[in-house]
Amino acid sequence: MASDSGNHRNRARQTRYAAYAALYTLVVIAAAVVVNVLANRYNKSWDATPNKRYTLSEESAKIIKGLRQDATIFYFDQSTRFGEARDLLTEYKNLSPKVHIQYVDPDKDPQLARADGVQNMGTAVVQIGDKKEAAAAFTEEGITGAFIRDLKSSTRTVCFAAGSGEHQIDDTGRYGLSSFKDRLSKESYETETVDLITRPQVPAECTVLVIAGPSHDYQQPEVSAIQDYVQKGGRAMFLLDPPLQGRTQSIGANDALAAVLAGWGVTLGKDLILDRSPIGQLIGVGPEVALVTHYEQQPIVSDLKGTATGFPIAQSISVSNTGKTSVDKLFSSSEASEAATNLSGGELRVDDPKNKRGPLAMAAAGTYTTGSSGTQGRFVVLGSSTWLTNGFLDFNGNSDLALNSINWLASDEDLISIRPKAPEDEHLSLTRAQMNLVRVTSQFILPLLMIVLGTVIWWRRR
Repeated sequence: MASDSGNHRNRARQTRYAAYAALYTLVVIAAAVVVNVLANRYNKSWDATPNKRYTLSEESAKIIKGLRQDATIFYFDQSTRFGEARDLLTEYKNLSPKVHIQYVDPDKDPQLARADGVQNMGTAVVQIGDKKEAAAAFTEEGITGAFIRDLKSSTRTVCFAAGSGEHQIDDTGRYGLSSFKDRLSKESYETETVDLITRPQVPAECTVLVIAGPSHDYQQPEVSAIQDYVQKGGRAMFLLDPPLQGRTQSIGANDALAAVLAGWGVTLGKDLILDRSPIGQLIGVGPEVALVTHYEQQPIVSDLKGTATGFPIAQSISVSNTGKTSVDKLFSSSEASEAATNLSGGELRVDDPKNKRGPLAMAAAGTYTTGSSGTQGRFVVLGSSTWLTNGFLDFNGNSDLALNSINWLASDEDLISIRPKAPEDEHLSLTRAQMNLVRVTSQFILPLLMIVLGTVIWWRRR
């Protein structure tokens, strides 16, 4: 009787354990199913790299999230290499349900590859409606650029003035603008050079006119052409250096052009800003490079919060509104800055009592009321031009400031943001002493420690 009772309890216990095991198994399976369903529906990842290397930029996010119709990214490559492109393309797909991805093997579907003009493996083509644009490269900049070209209905051309000693877009030297030209191309802007001396008229195809650091004075016909262009609804960017007078080279004061800007509410200081900020010493630049870390709320600079920009050989400006213009200051020099006013020669000294004390306004953006409905002139004025050149464009936020200015002037405000960052150099640098410490630790100390621990454990168990 007792044996039957014990068997009954054992069977009950086994039944209960089996039920628990089945329940736990079902719970685990249900949890796995739920996790997989959520993972498929809500694709979420975290980018732990210091500069968010694997996260699409704000610029790309603005464009993709603002899509009003479906877009398809065709990726052409061998089937075995589709996985190499999946991570980047999935980032675009996750931004909007309107983005679709289609992987195409040109060997298996050569007709589609020929129709899209694809000649190389690893090519992406973006289609929106009836328009198709190939990405210049399989990178975020290339793919986003293809989206931009699809969305823009007309060609946008940035014209650079020439003939008076300005920086040139085909110059690959330290003081040329070839790097800026490349960046404009990636944002689907065309570029060309215009000579206002031989023909004092801004061409009609110019979306934006850039006057980048003329070293000689503009003549009145040139000045009148620029003034007429903006006051009839044109867009212009003025990068004007302080009128330094050196032994071998001098920069013209450009009084006629300065008078036009003053009539629009921007007066050039005709001085040289000297920055005594200790930050400049830490990053290895002299007082002739004005550093900026604080910006106003104007769209050109509102996204630059927390980003430094640097301006070699800069002059100050003063800003005011006029009857036909509305002008906003973009940023000022630091409180540790000052401006030397004697530029005719001799040594420029920091802490000279004659110097103007900072902070000093350095850049402004303004609009001109033309009187015609829907037509508005725009202009950006900055008292330095060297910051745009090949030698300085990659300094922190300089490139973003330059492209944001062009975007705003061209009424492409949706493109204003921080661009994709270049990969950081994350190499580990060790001194000889540190290398010796690593070698001794890995070859001797750690193995010896393992031997000692093993011996202690063996002894205790024995």
